[in-house]
Amino acid sequence: MVMNQTDVPAFPKINAIVRANGTAEVVVAGNSRNVRAAESLQQLRDNALSLVVREAKTLNRPVRVQVDDPDGQGELIVNPDGTKESVSYVAKAPRRRVAEAPTPAASLPAPAVAETIPAPIIDEPITDGPGTVPLATGTSMTLTPATTSTPAPEAQEAPTRRSLKETSFLVSAPVLEPATQGWRGALTRLGFRMDPSAEELSEREDIRTVSQHWPGPRTIAVVNRKGGANKTPTVVMLSAILARYSGAATVAWDNNESQGTLGWRTEKGAHDRSVLDLIDSSTELLSPSTNAAEIAKFVHHQTADKFDVLRSDENEEGDHEVTAEEVDIAHQVLTRYYRLVVMDSGNTARAANWRRMIHHTNQLVVPVTAIEDRAEAARLTLQTLESRGGHDAELARNAVVIVSESTDAKRTMSGDALKRAKDEAQRIADGFKPFVRTVVRIPYDPALVNGPIRYEALQPATQRAWLAAAAAVARGF
Repeated sequence: MVMNQTDVPAFPKINAIVRANGTAEVVVAGNSRNVRAAESLQQLRDNALSLVVREAKTLNRPVRVQVDDPDGQGELIVNPDGTKESVSYVAKAPRRRVAEAPTPAASLPAPAVAETIPAPIIDEPITDGPGTVPLATGTSMTLTPATTSTPAPEAQEAPTRRSLKETSFLVSAPVLEPATQGWRGALTRLGFRMDPSAEELSEREDIRTVSQHWPGPRTIAVVNRKGGANKTPTVVMLSAILARYSGAATVAWDNNESQGTLGWRTEKGAHDRSVLDLIDSSTELLSPSTNAAEIAKFVHHQTADKFDVLRSDENEEGDHEVTAEEVDIAHQVLTRYYRLVVMDSGNTARAANWRRMIHHTNQLVVPVTAIEDRAEAARLTLQTLESRGGHDAELARNAVVIVSESTDAKRTMSGDALKRAKDEAQRIADGFKPFVRTVVRIPYDPALVNGPIRYEALQPATQRAWLAAAAAVARGF
């Protein structure tokens, strides 16, 4: 995978630490991995690099690594093929001591001639040699030669103790859990411990990514100006996976300017309240004395998938359009009670509530079904945001595009139709790749077509694809 330096994400955080005492470690997202001992400092660096290359191969992309060794500090980009690029490097100043001027030896007996030899400029103390006498200063030595001159031994320094901060006993690598999937998992269960396959390692990395907790709340906006582009299923799936794996309080918010469909595709609670009721009660909900459980009066909990839903207004007249100020109020309330806010949206990028949603967004997600007009609407949505510049343009460049194979229930999914759907999905995915951070493909699944959406109802391949999509989103946090 070829990436520009600026495109290589900083997650997971990787540090390679090489010490002068011959130990080294590679720390990946807080997990320390021991580096094999070596006979030279350069070999130790190479051994550390091999662990970073293994991480890059697991992720199937370049990774950033912060390097700290006795010679300097810097940042590298390491590719899965083992090549590396330097991003920055700062050499450490050499730790040298300047020798003091020798004190003249005035009382040496004749015929000896006093010869004062300055101590060499060295980093490490050396042991005493025979016939050497350290001076009080510890920086030079006086030698009384015999009738024939003899080579002067090197000077010595008083031994110094190293700081305890320079070492650590915690250098062992975490134990790699054995395989649980496929034939490797079957052999493990029979008592033959097998390492996991590359596919299983990739899945574990995605699980680890979506299981993270981030400081402060995060808001995800799911947008496409065309209806039927799979926005609502995308909101449900991202909310379910992030809530299930991270355990973070997660809410899916239907930010349609009038009436949305998120409430139709999810489980209904024991009340009929919507975003307008939450806005009306915002003063009470933002009061320091209000209990956190009070939010349950306004949201609809998904008992299987562990997230909550804030529905759009569903009054029969449908005469109220959510304003920008109301979006601010609702967002302030939700980010007090939830760590993750996943926002569904309407089809009008010019609407006040749509534009205000973008103002609060940390990560943009653009879903598209593999149909030409849906893909074109997604492109125009990204183009609109890019043309606005600033925060909007940055969201567009860092967007995650999720391309789903057609979920049209009326399509006759014969072998030829399935192949055409897959080919069209690949064509559209390839078209978006140069313009956004990540593109993820989702296979066709009848469980996403009609009715309430449940994560457990999906086929295994679809669950895996949505996990990859959620991990791609989480890397943007």
